[in-house]
Parts: sequence; structure tokens; C-alpha cells
Amino acid sequence: MSLKSKFVSVFASAMVLGSVAIVASAQTDAPAVKDGTEKAGKLGRKGFGRHGGFGKGMRGGNRAGLRGLRGIELTEAQKAQIKQIHEANRPDPALSEELKTIRAARRSGGTITDDQKARMRTLRGQMQAKRESVRQQVLAVLTPEQRQQLETRKVEMQKKREEMRQLRKQRRQAAPSATDSTNDN
Repeated sequence: MSLKSKFVSVFASAMVLGSVAIVASAQTDAPAVKDGTEKAGKLGRKGFGRHGGFGKGMRGGNRAGLRGLRGIELTEAQKAQIKQIHEANRPDPALSEELKTIRAARRSGGTITDDQKARMRTLRGQMQAKRESVRQQVLAVLTPEQRQQLETRKVEMQKKREEMRQLRKQRRQAAPSATDSTNDN
């Protein structure tokens, strides 16, 4: 074997080993996500969205309806009571399915009968009454200071939503004028 061929084979081997080492070092391990306690990198996160879930049932994880009480310090006993309230007042799946069926019939372009319309109103009323009942039960668990914190957060969130609404409105108004100027050319 000539010196030139030895040199080429050693050089090729070094290149292969170097590229394998670069590829191996470039791969990062995404941190394991357990109980939602560890922050995950973009690729290590499960599901979609801010809360890691991709459906209503996944949002909030095991907090059982405590999403609206975020930022309020609750004792473990309060958390347990609120969880119990939510579990005791779970919606009836049969009623939810009936409402979905009527909605689907209406969305698909079909007509719904007056009886179905009345049933929808009744179901919505029942659901609204149940939500209000749960809300009152949860508020009864909170201390006066916690209720005040909740009211303050509610006002802040309304203000934030209004600001976002105004910002979207401004963007919509600005967007057509920007595209019109590019089309004039």
C-alpha cells in the first residue's frame, strides 16, 4: 500500500469519526416532563398549547377547576374542598351529548324543530344554573381576602382583554391599508 493511499484512508476515517462526534454532541436530550413540575424544552413538551394539553379536558391538568383561581394562595384543605365541589357537579354526559347532536344538526345546514330549540334553551339554562351554583359554592370556600384577590384579578383580566381587543382592532384597520399600497404598483 502506498503512502498516498494510507494517508487518504486515515484522513477519511478521521472525517467519519469527526462527523459522528459532531452529530452526537449536537443532539440534546430534552428534559423529562414529570407531573408538569419540570420545564420542558420546545421539543420535550407534550401536547399543544400553553397548558400542554390539546383538548379542554387536558388543560389545567389535575387542578380540577382551579384554573380560574390561579394566583390566589389556597390551602390544601381549600383545594380539596373545591375539587370535591367540581367532582360532585360534573355535567351529565347524556345531556352534553344531546346538546352536541342538536348543534351538529343545525351546523350541517339542517333545520331543527321547535321542540329541539326549546330543549336547547332548557339544557343551556340548566347548565348555566349549575355553573352559577358551583361558582357560589367555591366562593363560600374562599376567605374574604381571597375573594377580594379574585375580584381584583377579574378586573385586571377584563382590562387586559379589552386592551387586546383594541390592539386586534387597530391591526385589522392597519392591515388593509398596507396591502392596498402594495397593490397600487
